Amino acid sequence: MFIPKKSLGQNFLLDKNICRKIVKLSNIENKEIIEIGPGTGQITDQILLLKPKKITLIEKDIKLYNLLNEKYKKKNNVIIFNYDALNFDYKKFSNIILYSNLPYNITSKMIMNLLKYENTFEEIILMVQKEFANKINYKKNIKNNKLKFLIESKNKFIFEFNISNKVFYPKPKVDSSIIRLIPKNNNNLEFIKLNLFANNIFKFKRKKISNILRNIEIKKNLIHLLNYRSEDISTKNLLKLFNSI
Repeated sequence: MFIPKKSLGQNFLLDKNICRKIVKLSNIENKEIIEIGPGTGQITDQILLLKPKKITLIEKDIKLYNLLNEKYKKKNNVIIFNYDALNFDYKKFSNIILYSNLPYNITSKMIMNLLKYENTFEEIILMVQKEFANKINYKKNIKNNKLKFLIESKNKFIFEFNISNKVFYPKPKVDSSIIRLIPKNNNNLEFIKLNLFANNIFKFKRKKISNILRNIEIKKNLIHLLNYRSEDISTKNLLKLFNSI
C-alpha cells in the first residue's frame, strides 16, 4: 500500500460507496472533468465508469503520478499532470466539472485560486473539513467572512453530506463534508475588483464600515450600512456598497 505523506496532507478515501456517491452528484457523461489530487485513483475509477469525454488529473506527488500513469496507461481519455494544482493554469479549459479531495492545509488558498477563473467551471465538487464547510456556508453561518462573501457573490453554495473520518487512511482527526459550488457566471461582478474590495472590507472585520470606507463617497440610501461591522452585514448589502463605489 502507498504510504501517505503527512507533508502533503494526504488522506485517502477508502470507501467505494462514498466515492460513487460523490461522483454521482453531477451528470458527467461525455463531459470534461478535472480531478485535483486523485491519489491512488479511487474517485477517478468511479468517474471513468460514468463515461466522461476526458478527465485531467493533477497530482503533485511524483510517486502517485507514476502510479497513476501506470494504472491508466491504456485509457486514452485520461491526461495526467505532475503539477502543483495551486500553480496550474486552468484558463485553457471551459465548462469543466472539477472534483477534489483537498488537503485541509490548502483548502482556503485553493478555493480562492479556483474562484478567479471565471467562466471555466460548470461545477466544483469539493471534500473539505466539516468545520470549514460550516464557516463558508452562507445559508447557515450568520457571521460573514472574506471567503464566504466571495463564494456567495459568485457561486451557488450547496452542502451535500458529511463523511466520517473512519473511512480514510490514515484517519484524520476531523470529519469531512462534501460541498458543491455552481458558478453564477455574473460577469458584471469582476472577481479581481471584488477581491480587492473584500480584502479591504474584511481586513478589520470588527471595525465599523464607516471607519474602513471613510474616504469613499457612498450613496445616501446606503449610508446606514456604514454603521455595521463587515462580519455582521449580509453579502447582499456588501454588494450594494461595492456597486456604489
